[in-house]
Amino acid sequence: MSEITIYHYLFLGLALFVIGIAGSIISKHVIKVLISIEFILTGVNINFITFASYCDCPKFNGYITALFYMAIGALELAVAIYIFYLMYSKKQSENIEKYGDL
Repeated sequence: MSEITIYHYLFLGLALFVIGIAGSIISKHVIKVLISIEFILTGVNINFITFASYCDCPKFNGYITALFYMAIGALELAVAIYIFYLMYSKKQSENIEKYGDL
């Protein structure tokens, strides 16, 4: 059996990051774009945790940074959903192209 190495974790983080970038560029639905941004943050967090586990054990900088980004991501998603709710009540559409007047 093969052992899970640092490259497996880095590939997982890269895959999530690329899926998030592609989803945020391709999608026209506001909620899908927000979920894609969360994929991007998750990919970055996996890389932070990976480097903290393999390279920075005594300092815990990667873990603290990942926790900070998780908190920022949760706040960002809450604010974005509220803004989308306010915009949806005026436009009655989920299509991102309808909100070009921002």
